[in-house]
Amino acid sequence: MDETTLIACHECDFLQADTQLPNGGAARCARCGAVLYKSSPATATRALAYTSAAAILFVIANCFPIFGFRLHETLVETTLLGAASSLYAEGMWPIAGLVFVTTLFMPALNIAAMLYLLLPLHLGRIPQRPEQALRVLRHVAPWGMIEVLVLAMLVALVKLQHIADVVPGVGIGAFGAVMVLLAAATAAFSPRAIWARIDSPPAHLSISHAVWRTSTGTTAARAGLAACHLCGRLSKQHANAATGTCSRCGAALHLRKPDSLARTWAFLLAAAVLYMPAVLLPVMMTSTLFGAQSDTILSGVVFLWNSGSWSLAVIVFIASVLVPILKILSLVFLAWTTQLRSPLNARRRTRIYRLVESVGRWSMLDIYVITILVAFVQIGEVATIDAGPGAIAFGAVIVLTMFAALSFDPRLMWDVVEPDSE
Repeated sequence: MDETTLIACHECDFLQADTQLPNGGAARCARCGAVLYKSSPATATRALAYTSAAAILFVIANCFPIFGFRLHETLVETTLLGAASSLYAEGMWPIAGLVFVTTLFMPALNIAAMLYLLLPLHLGRIPQRPEQALRVLRHVAPWGMIEVLVLAMLVALVKLQHIADVVPGVGIGAFGAVMVLLAAATAAFSPRAIWARIDSPPAHLSISHAVWRTSTGTTAARAGLAACHLCGRLSKQHANAATGTCSRCGAALHLRKPDSLARTWAFLLAAAVLYMPAVLLPVMMTSTLFGAQSDTILSGVVFLWNSGSWSLAVIVFIASVLVPILKILSLVFLAWTTQLRSPLNARRRTRIYRLVESVGRWSMLDIYVITILVAFVQIGEVATIDAGPGAIAFGAVIVLTMFAALSFDPRLMWDVVEPDSE
């Protein structure tokens, strides 16, 4: 059996046969249940159409105002870039940079990389250095947060309506369309299919048939193979070599993420230290003719609840209060049990990791709401909203927990349940 018929699970490293799927089917790992790959009925041409439309609307979304805000005779309009610039002008450059990267730079990079790959393939040509574009797509995927931004715009709209007349602008509609189109493009885009079109025939790699056909199966690492984190190709790993290089995409190969637990603990410790300031310090300070008021994350939830926006209050409470603390506690549990080499239900712990990795981005909701409010409510002595120190701490908690999740290697949880002999 050779490497063209085997695939290693990216979450538990289990080695299994690579099979053909019907359109719309999904292959799941026999051991941990992770989705290995999907067979989409959509074509690269459809993905190109969605991506091209998203690119056009993304430009429109950033050129037109997201809201029109009128108070007495004063009309305030701003784009998302203008909102980030307002934070930067106030000295809140860490938050301004985080907003710029996650809502402008990363989505633009994602769209550009997809167009770079799909357009030449549509014209019957192979793009130059496709592995670089695929590497970009893999790294930017967790950091593009258009869907969180759109929800934040709706929350900000509710809050602004209690101050003055607000009219949704072209920008918010365009961002909503970009969100839908990028989701459709991602569903139609298949890196696996692209590798199949641009890949040269792989070198033959023999694996002991007895090793793979054991009653419990085996992992790629136990079979002397390293799975590429970028393209998925299995490569023979020399026994004394700590690292290697993928023969297809040139990415560095590791049997497990280097220093995974040490880096995870470091990010978690920093996030835990900053969580209390993030919750207790004001994230937003409002000044009006009637005085000044400081709002924490929890007081913002109370405001939404008292104003009758109960569903939004629940969403903000879950995204901004529950998710960060549950993510920290869940990652501490996973790192601690892995450090102790606990055999405790590895499949369930893998599901916890999968959930933690997918929901962490939604904690950015409050950061985006603050950015929009700061940009719009700057009306001299009548009303002014400024970002507070808690916003910086909260933004740091989000980034640190995301880095912690990305640093953790779920395959380590499964190593302890491996049999002692092949």
